[in-house]
Amino acid sequence: MIATVREITPDVDAGTVLAGAQFIDAFRADVGATSVSAREACTRMVLHGPRWVDALTRLRNILVKPFGLKTSGDGAPAPHGMVGLFPVLSETPERLIAGFDDYHLDFRVVVDVAGDAADRRVTLTTLVRTNNLLGRAYLSLIVPFHKLVARSMMGCIVEPAR
Repeated sequence: MIATVREITPDVDAGTVLAGAQFIDAFRADVGATSVSAREACTRMVLHGPRWVDALTRLRNILVKPFGLKTSGDGAPAPHGMVGLFPVLSETPERLIAGFDDYHLDFRVVVDVAGDAADRRVTLTTLVRTNNLLGRAYLSLIVPFHKLVARSMMGCIVEPAR
């Protein structure tokens, strides 16, 4: 079963998650009776998503390195470990918040799991606060890719693509 994914109106407290965020979007996957925690959903999206996303991430890392931006594996240890390249900042079984602050922008991803055993939903919310002109330019360039990547990765929650 492939999860049904749709874009929804974000429903997080942006002021608490990332005060001053200028970009917020959210996607929801209806996963039926699939039992999944927020960490497991995030892990399936990040580590078991489509291979083309990995290639796109490698290309991104090559392109941004000359600008001194963080790439996969950069940064200090995370309080709750890592999920792929994302430092986990807080976690409960129903919600995981990951992300980091960089020179050009700060971002957070929030993975929420809700619903009963027969009708479970996973929501991925992305928040971004730009810090300078480079951050604003970077955000405007990646938003179309971000939306495609988010949808594709969420489709792997029920059955990982790999």
